This record gives sequence, structure tokens and C-alpha cells, in this order.
Amino acid sequence: MKLLGENLNIMSVKYGAALKSRDAKPLQELARQQANAGMDWIDLNIGPAGKTGEELMNWLVPVIEEVTEVPLALDTSNVKAIAAGLKASKRQRPLINSIMVRPERMEALLPLAAEHDAEFVGLLWGPEGMPRDENERGALCAELVYKATGEYGIKPERIYIDPIQTPVNVQQNQIMSVLEFMKMFEDIAPGCRSTIGLSNVSNGPPEHLRPILNQVMLIIWKRHGLYSAIVDTFDTKLHEIARGQHKNLETLVHKVEDGEAIDMASLTPEEVKYVKTAKVILGHALYSDSWLEI
Repeated sequence: MKLLGENLNIMSVKYGAALKSRDAKPLQELARQQANAGMDWIDLNIGPAGKTGEELMNWLVPVIEEVTEVPLALDTSNVKAIAAGLKASKRQRPLINSIMVRPERMEALLPLAAEHDAEFVGLLWGPEGMPRDENERGALCAELVYKATGEYGIKPERIYIDPIQTPVNVQQNQIMSVLEFMKMFEDIAPGCRSTIGLSNVSNGPPEHLRPILNQVMLIIWKRHGLYSAIVDTFDTKLHEIARGQHKNLETLVHKVEDGEAIDMASLTPEEVKYVKTAKVILGHALYSDSWLEI
């Protein structure tokens, strides 16, 4: 599984301050850490950056490319900033993160992807916002892929479809909808790849519970054929799971998904946590911040 490091983010206290003050040193150190952690891309999330985005991305891309050869992802809603980042890159073309399935966004960004032969994340967020179920996701996916490949000649393998990961504490039903979408993904978008903003599943729960939610969700995603994920660079256990180093935990989570009986008394404390977390994510149990204690 391919991993995209999410930590260079304008919302971070440390890195956000560095972006705003154009302080290259902490950003370059983070880039080195992400490279050492085995990230396949480094996400440059500068937020909307309405007034300064173009100048900021023009500065940031060379700063990061100076210290690493890991490909970059340009993460902003500012179209001019995306264009600036694509032009500023002197190495492998950055990934555009992302293009929503809204006419104004597709018309602005698909030509840029085609012009620069850039890969892009297709975010299944339509004119009416969040899709309600797997069928709406399928329709949005088909629309985006048809427009990108048919009108702009973009190769399917350069398209990464993101069906939108939702927080487990408020939208458990949407998680199941996204998993159902993945069952039809290859038929709807042959040749395209999949990705997900993984950490969204734990957005809201207490900070100390976020890693296990992310880790169990990744196990579930792996089984459903996910190609890549946007992840926390510093969650080493998560990286190990992505690389298949915890097959025992994967087997347990799969048993929960399949509805198999599990003898909890025979499990280690760690295994119990993974089983309980899988039950919450998959809707077998209601979410509460104390699910591991019940």
C-alpha cells in the first residue's frame, strides 16, 4: 500500500507557523522525517490560502524538493496555487490533491492535470456535498472518470479516487457505504486507483484513541483493495500494518467483519482492543469514547 504523509499542514501549530513565516528549516526537517518513514508522497497542505497561496506554493515546493526526492502532493483549494506548485516543481510532477466532482472545480483543474501530465485525487464530493450512499458515490465517480479520460485524455492510472472517509463518532453508516462503494469501484473506474484520508475516521474522538481507530480502519481498507492512504507520518504501527507486518491483527479484524465468533478470553490485551475497535467501526456496537473499557 502506498502512503502519503499528512503532517505538513497549515493547521499544525508548529508547521503552520513555519509556513506563515516562510521558515524553511522545520519544514525541511519534517520532509526528511517523512522520507525516512517511507512515505511515498509528502502532502503540502496550505489550506485555502486565498491571498498568498500562489506565492506560498511557489516558495514551498523548491524548499521541500531541496532535501528529498519523495514526490509531493499539492493540497489546497486555491487553483492558482496548484498551478504555481506544478510549475515550480523540478522533479516528478506533484499529485493534485484534490479535484472535487463539481463543474467549476473540474473545469479549472482537469486542464491543469492534463497539461502537466499530473496525477490527481478525485474527491467524491459533488454539487450537493457529501454523497448519501454508495450509489451516489458510484455516480460521482463515473462522472469524474468519464470527464477526465474522455474529454481531457488523462490516463486512468493517474486518477486516485477518494470516496471520503467519515468520522466514526458521528457517521458510522457512511463508513459502511464507502466500503460498499469499494466493491463496485473496479467496475465503475477500471484502471483507476483508490485513496482515502484515513485520519478522518478518528477526527473527533480523544487524541489517545485516534491511533487504534486509524490502524483498524486501515486493516479494513486493505481488505477492500485500497491502493493508497493519506496517513500520519509518525504512526509507526500504522506503517507496519500497511506493509503486512501484523497478520494476526488483520485476521482478527476480518473475523469481526465476517461476523465470526471470537473467544475474547483467549486474546492478548492488544488483540482485545483491535476486536472491540473493529466492532465499533463496522457498526456492530455503538460508538462511545469508552468503547475500549466496556
